[in-house]
Amino acid sequence: MAKKKQIPKLEDLITDEGQRKQIKEGLLSGKPLSGEGGVFTELLQSIVNACLDGEMDVHMDAEKSSEQTNRRNGRGQKKVKTEHGDLDLSPPRDRKGTFDPKIVEKRSRTLGGGFDKIILALYAQGNSTQDIQRLLKQMYGIDYSTSGISTITEQVWPRIQEWRQRPLKGCYPIIYLDGMHFRVKDDGQFRDKMVYSVLGVDVDGQRDVLGIYLDDAERSSHWVMVLDDIKSRGVEDLMFVCIDGLRGFKDAIQSVYPMAIIQRCIVHKVRNSVRYVSDKERKKVCADLRLVYTSANREAAQTALEELVVKWPKHGPRIAELWRKDWDDLMVFMDFSSHIRRMIYTTNPVEALHRVIRKILKSKGAWINERALIKQLFLALEQNEQSWKRKAFHWLAIQHELEEKFGERFTKWLDK
Repeated sequence: MAKKKQIPKLEDLITDEGQRKQIKEGLLSGKPLSGEGGVFTELLQSIVNACLDGEMDVHMDAEKSSEQTNRRNGRGQKKVKTEHGDLDLSPPRDRKGTFDPKIVEKRSRTLGGGFDKIILALYAQGNSTQDIQRLLKQMYGIDYSTSGISTITEQVWPRIQEWRQRPLKGCYPIIYLDGMHFRVKDDGQFRDKMVYSVLGVDVDGQRDVLGIYLDDAERSSHWVMVLDDIKSRGVEDLMFVCIDGLRGFKDAIQSVYPMAIIQRCIVHKVRNSVRYVSDKERKKVCADLRLVYTSANREAAQTALEELVVKWPKHGPRIAELWRKDWDDLMVFMDFSSHIRRMIYTTNPVEALHRVIRKILKSKGAWINERALIKQLFLALEQNEQSWKRKAFHWLAIQHELEEKFGERFTKWLDK
């Protein structure tokens, strides 16, 4: 017959008689199990203090065995957060200051529970420090100051700097450039700031954000600085650069990458074309414009544009003039196969990235400074990579065409 398992007694679990008595009295008096003044919070506090003493004993023995002259130097006072409530600890100190406890590390204000990660995850989803303070109180019963939460989010800044300065690959066959506006406090006033985004597709078809940059407004001169930065970080060649209609944009790009092929965004042009068309007619005009940019070649596209002028005498001439003005830059994609056409005819991939960010940060009206905005943008990108960091569709077919079109200029990067 199987031997009945012995249930451990309280004396076996807690050998200190004083602690056992304290726990029993607390339970009988109806004290909460956790939280401030909770029965097991006080027990946990005693255990952690005992563990710190044990760590110091081990450290002193190691110092003695290595013939180091060191000794204890009293105790400090430290309050740490746990999911069971605040603990008042008395960590031991040594003369030389070489003691580095593991259970509660120096300068750490949390024990277990992964609160730093929780705070960063909440911050990455667009929550303010006040929102996070309230959520932690509701979920865990823990009072975090907003300054303490800001200190934790500040821990990510060195990682941001490393990410912004990281070396990049030598070639990105396709990149998308676009900007988005945010409100940021500057000199005591809230102003619009432009975030410049660079989304690249490498020779293996993998998407990556090459950088995020900040300026007061979108200017082609600042895009030169952005491109100079990615070039200094190792990007030697860009084959296709997909852009909107910013004045001077093409010249700015080719001043840094003269061999880059510039494709103006068709979707932006369609939006601008139907801006003054009534809601009743807009869908029909867009359908006829679609015949222009889905034509088999430039000649067929030109014919479709002329037919649109005849069909829509009110809006057609104005729309045709808009397209003819930028015709060469709009029709670049016509020289390539359908797979490459789908990749380069629009800046939608970077706009999709922006939609992910805006969805996360939509509850934020403004940021207290540029640093706070960059931290939240970085964390939003990092923690939502599955939404934007995907391999390009049909990349093998695109890769073959790039090999045929660009030869060694492209193939030399394949094995690097």
